[in-house]
Amino acid sequence: MLSRAEQSKLLGLVRRTITERLTGKAEPGPVFDEPVFREKRGAFVTLHDKNGQLRGCIGLIEGFQPLANTIREMSLASAFEDPRFSPLSAEELPDVKIEISVLTPLKRVKDASEIKLGEYGVVVKRAGRSGVFLPQVATETGWTREEFLSHLCAGKAGLEPDAWKNPGTELYVFSAQVFRE
Repeated sequence: MLSRAEQSKLLGLVRRTITERLTGKAEPGPVFDEPVFREKRGAFVTLHDKNGQLRGCIGLIEGFQPLANTIREMSLASAFEDPRFSPLSAEELPDVKIEISVLTPLKRVKDASEIKLGEYGVVVKRAGRSGVFLPQVATETGWTREEFLSHLCAGKAGLEPDAWKNPGTELYVFSAQVFRE
């Protein structure tokens, strides 16, 4: 678990990284000496507009580089590369609220009954396709486990809605520490 001070550093890193891209001016940032920032962890950066609506969300399920580097890259991807939205403008930035989800490693589950909604995020994989929902999606939508998995398969992985019932479909769970401005 990240401390409040560590969370604050990462939230500041997101805002600073986006600001630097928009202004073209690099600002000196904090020194990331804490060991957690060197851990290879998956993470998502989520941006919400002034009305609380999703404005961008990109992340990596698995960590391939230090957490601080992942957060920096996902900041830029969420703000400027989410294909669902136009790139973030300088005018929008002051009203944007930042949320970060730092993930635990994936754990394969054999049966959908092992999935605890609101506690676990879920990855579905089948036939070269995959999709992911963060843990908070279940609580935000109020879906049942079946609805959650069907939306994950159809809406995120491009599979048939009941693909999660197929024995050839792989289901993985993970937890996330979620914090926001």
